[in-house]
Amino acid sequence: MGWRIVYIEDSDYLSLYLDNINIKKNDQDILIPISDIHTLIIDNYKAVLSVNLINKCTNYKVNIVLCGFDHLPQSIIHPCSGNNQSPKILKQQLGWDDEIKGKLQQLIVKKKIENQAKVLIHNSKGKGVINKLNQYAKEVLPFDSTNREGLSAKVYFRELFGQDFMRFDEDSINAGLNYGYAIVRSQITKVLISRGLNTSLGIFHKGPNNTFNLSDDIIEIFRPLVDNYVYNNIKNDTMFSRHHRLSLIKLTTKKMLYDGQKHTFLNIINIYVRKILDCFVYKNVNLTFPELILYNDI
Repeated sequence: MGWRIVYIEDSDYLSLYLDNINIKKNDQDILIPISDIHTLIIDNYKAVLSVNLINKCTNYKVNIVLCGFDHLPQSIIHPCSGNNQSPKILKQQLGWDDEIKGKLQQLIVKKKIENQAKVLIHNSKGKGVINKLNQYAKEVLPFDSTNREGLSAKVYFRELFGQDFMRFDEDSINAGLNYGYAIVRSQITKVLISRGLNTSLGIFHKGPNNTFNLSDDIIEIFRPLVDNYVYNNIKNDTMFSRHHRLSLIKLTTKKMLYDGQKHTFLNIINIYVRKILDCFVYKNVNLTFPELILYNDI
């Protein structure tokens, strides 16, 4: 599996040369072995990619993310079949037990709210809201039937970004959140497809027009990492800059703790997905979560 995250902003043409990506920049050719690449992010809407390059990247299961005019990730390119066991795995996925789904949603939402509280504690926010979030976390039921996730999000975002903050407004904060979430979501999607899973069939996300329901289930506990970066680096900026985009990408190159051991963020996603799948295989919801701490050593 590749390990590099390659961000392309200035090059106008990318092609295949043997098993390398050939990046043309200022009349120079830059070669990068495709086997080294985990994610290729194209943030130049004028860039041209050869079909040979795209096909070779999908053969190596490279996560290709295409950004739009606004620099936000707009498309993900992945192979039609990420795993030769896909039909068998799809049948298993369609048969996932509803009771286990409900318990998983309960645990995941509970952990997400706890992580939101940790972000508020880390940034010295009001104890009243922190206590409320911790109380909501304790009250989460299977399938989150009392919508503690929605209630938590409302008070959490307003405490973090101000009482006038509205999610999905067109501002630098929302641009940062959307960009960070999209990058992490693409990394998760790569893992799910490589395991032969259908990303439109979620555990608790069931959007009829959402191709990435399962990815959105997995991303929930990681969202506060992006929130924390945006609060500390973008909150007071009027523009969502190139520096912010690169820094949010770099978040996924750091390490985290899982079961007392440091792993790369990308490997953490693999481990976490495997543990969720094990819940369905062994009919036992015993899910552990990574720690909400990023380490710089890579």
